[in-house]
Amino acid sequence: MELISIKIDAPPDTNLILSQTHFIKTAEDLYEALITSVPVIKFGLAFCEASGKCLIRSEG
Repeated sequence: MELISIKIDAPPDTNLILSQTHFIKTAEDLYEALITSVPVIKFGLAFCEASGKCLIRSEG
């Protein structure tokens, strides 16, 4: 396994959650946790598939 690091330049007023998962269900769980914790939250969530057509799914 090769590990690399990259710099993420997020705007100063940004709260960022960065994670890795192997299942789309985990991305759906994160979405549900955010929306039920703070109903008026404004956020975006993206999930890049690693198999098949390798689609990028986004919500928010």
